[in-house]
Amino acid sequence: MIELLGISKSYGRKKALEGISLTLSNGQCLALVGHNGAGKTTLIKIILGLLKPSNGSVAVLHGDPGNRSFNRNRRHIGFLPEQVLFQKTLTGRETLAFYARLKGLSVKTLDTYFERVDLLGAADRRVGTYSKGMRQRLGIAQALLGQPKLLILDEPTSGLDPVARQNIYKILDEEKRKGAAVLISSHVLTELDDRIDRVAILNDGKLVAQGSIPTLRHQIGMHSQMKISADREICRELMTMFQNEIPARSQFAGEVILTCPPARKVEILGKVMAFRGRIQDIELTDPTLEQVFNAYSTSDHSAGELSDA
Repeated sequence: MIELLGISKSYGRKKALEGISLTLSNGQCLALVGHNGAGKTTLIKIILGLLKPSNGSVAVLHGDPGNRSFNRNRRHIGFLPEQVLFQKTLTGRETLAFYARLKGLSVKTLDTYFERVDLLGAADRRVGTYSKGMRQRLGIAQALLGQPKLLILDEPTSGLDPVARQNIYKILDEEKRKGAAVLISSHVLTELDDRIDRVAILNDGKLVAQGSIPTLRHQIGMHSQMKISADREICRELMTMFQNEIPARSQFAGEVILTCPPARKVEILGKVMAFRGRIQDIELTDPTLEQVFNAYSTSDHSAGELSDA
C-alpha cells in the first residue's frame, strides 16, 4: 500500500526528513511516532501527495501521489487530519454527503457510517453544536467513506472519551480484517501497544527504528520484569537461586522481582514454574511502546530493516 525509498525533504538548509525508507502492506497497522517536529506531518503530506520529496521515491497504491494521474486512486484513501475542521453551519449529514460526493459515492447509505461512530442521533444537527469528540467521530466517519484500502489517521482518538476510543480501535480492527492498511500517527502511545503490528520511530527527521514492538525491545536490549508472590521462605529460595544470574530484588515481604533479559525470559519462567503449587502469583511485564520510544529517542541506535519489518 505504501513504499517509501530514501525519502528526504529540505526547506532551504533545514532538513525536515532524511533518508526515510518504509513500507506498509494491506492488513497491517503501522504506528508513526515521534516528538513534535520529528517529521511525522511532513511524511504524511508526502504520502498524500500534498508535498513532493526533495529526494527519493514514493509509491502509494502502486502509484505516485505527486502525479495528476494519481487522482483516480484518492477515493481509495481515507484521511483524518490532526485538526478536524468542518463548516459549522452544515449538519453532520450534509457534511458527510459533501465528502461522499467528492469520492463519487452514493449519499443513500450515510446512516451506516453515522451508526459506526455512534453519531446517528446527531446526524441532522448542525456541526456547530457538536462537541470536540463528536466532531472527531464525524472526521473518522468521513475517513471511512467508501471502504478505503488505505487509512491515514493523525491523532484519531483526540478528544474522545474512553468508550469512544475503544469503539474507534474496534473499527480499525474491522478495517484491517477487510484488508485495509492503517497508518496511525499518535502521541498517545499507551493506547497502541496491543493494537499495532509495527512501529516506525522518527527523531529529528530520521527513521531511528522500525519493526514490531517485541523486535525493537530485543534489538535495544530492554528487559522484562517478573514479579512473583509467595511466602517468605519461597521468596528467599528464589532470591538465592537468581541473585548471581540476573538482577533480583524484594520490595516487600512475600514478593520477588526478577529482571529478565529478552533471550532468557522463557528459561527463567521455566525455572520459576518449578515452584508451582508453592507460589501465589506471577506477573510478567514487558516494556511498553512508550518505554521503547523513549529508549530509541535517547540512544544512538540507527534505523535498519528488521526481520519482521
